[in-house]
Amino acid sequence: QVQLVESGGGLVQPGGSLRLSCAASGSFFSINSMGWYRQAPGKELELVATIMDTGSTKYADSVKGRFTISRDNAKNTVYLQMNSLKPEDTAVYYCHTQYRNSEYTMANHWGQGTQVTVSS
Repeated sequence: QVQLVESGGGLVQPGGSLRLSCAASGSFFSINSMGWYRQAPGKELELVATIMDTGSTKYADSVKGRFTISRDNAKNTVYLQMNSLKPEDTAVYYCHTQYRNSEYTMANHWGQGTQVTVSS
């Protein structure tokens, strides 16, 4: 079983920056991917960014050029550096991981979410 501990959310003015962190711990063979999703009020959950164990990344078009995802494999931690934040980035941000829980099976796990509010 994996536990995900998120940190770094908060209130920031438009144009500001925040850095989210998500650390994975527990019992697992390896972590395949880690990433961030978000859900704004009244909207569906959407992908923000993901990073594979190879370092390959994927971003939502709405955050390309403003957000950067990175990963410390030794610490099983993923970071999301968010710059030039806009009010439309306001949402609950959820950490997600896909991990190998045995030699032959994969599993998914979600964090509890951290609120990001962009407002003047």
